[in-house]
Amino acid sequence: MAEGQQTGSENNQALAGVKVLDFMWAMAGPGSTRILADYGATVVRVESTTRFDAVRMVGPFQNKQPGPNNSGLFNNMNTGKLPMTLNLSKPESRDIIFDLVRWADVVTESFSPKAMREWGFDYESLTKIKPDIIMLSTCLMGQTGPHSHFAGFGNLAAAVSGFFDPTGWPDREPAGPFGAYTDYIAPWYNAAAVLAALEHKHQTGKGQHIDLAQAEAALHFLAPFLLDQTVNGRTQTRMGNRDMNFAPHGVYQSAGEDRWVAIGVETDDQWRSLCETMNRPDLGSDERLATVKGRLAHQDEIDKAINEWSGQLSPYDAEEQLQAKRVPASAVETINELYEDKQLQHREHFVDLEHPDFGKTTVEGTRFKFSRTPAQINPAAPTLGRENQNVLENILGYNEEKITELVIAEVLE
Repeated sequence: MAEGQQTGSENNQALAGVKVLDFMWAMAGPGSTRILADYGATVVRVESTTRFDAVRMVGPFQNKQPGPNNSGLFNNMNTGKLPMTLNLSKPESRDIIFDLVRWADVVTESFSPKAMREWGFDYESLTKIKPDIIMLSTCLMGQTGPHSHFAGFGNLAAAVSGFFDPTGWPDREPAGPFGAYTDYIAPWYNAAAVLAALEHKHQTGKGQHIDLAQAEAALHFLAPFLLDQTVNGRTQTRMGNRDMNFAPHGVYQSAGEDRWVAIGVETDDQWRSLCETMNRPDLGSDERLATVKGRLAHQDEIDKAINEWSGQLSPYDAEEQLQAKRVPASAVETINELYEDKQLQHREHFVDLEHPDFGKTTVEGTRFKFSRTPAQINPAAPTLGRENQNVLENILGYNEEKITELVIAEVLE
């Protein structure tokens, strides 16, 4: 575990006392309740062994062994929560859910709009049980509208939201951003929306239903393109690593196999410093390249010169030389280098958790730090049903006889 990471029973966290019933699945939803859990909220996460979260079977896996408790991605999105299993096809499970609703301040779910209604767990139904409940519903396209029932993962949301067409090279098909892109954007807005609703409840005593569309949450990252379209009638499309306003701008070869350095020149002064660093006074004095307009018109020539220079250096040597001249540059780190990055180690970004089968698993830390109310991460991996007894006995107050009956009736599966 990262040095200094708090895991004790003392709870002086910002969200201590906030209680969340979590039906989230995949990444966009669980990522948001992970933030709440990091800062003290008690999050009971409900799933089922008969139909568990699909991300439990998404790698990478501990020791390359697939299994519902072995997914590094799932562990990263759900650490700090109290994992509970319930078979929702059993009628007894409904009573448990309703008891958890009475306990909770917030209910969160990330299914398509019809799922919670079919179970009888939609907002209107839950307010009959607890009138001041806050409910967050976050799915791909939102709860209403002609495409509200369009289901899928963040890669589809990225395509629908317009991220694919501008991403890639002009002479190739759209590449799209890496992975389920919008799944990594939406959690922050989900968490902020819940915090705003909690503040509203604190002031008024009233809960509310939050409807957050994953696709919409990502759209503002395309604001320059949208503005260019609406104001200038210009449709932005694929440019590779180049930029509309800066040149040179790209990823350049470095010494070694598949090694690269990223460089982005924003000003004329930075351009002259780049030429000085490369020992190319001819380029620095070339009037054609003195302004960004000229450099944008001669990018192939410039990129060739940079590759000839950077190809003789390691990415870190090129980065160091350019940064010393105040030219924006960064080595393109491999995953292994990222894990060993000294800045991330200093920030305690990676945290080791206890794993029942493998000794430990590694997750990301909290990304931001509160000086007065630091994060506390539960040291155990979120394995299936790990907290069943704790939730039923200590949160809901069920006695041992009742819990045994639920086990025999196969409700806790």
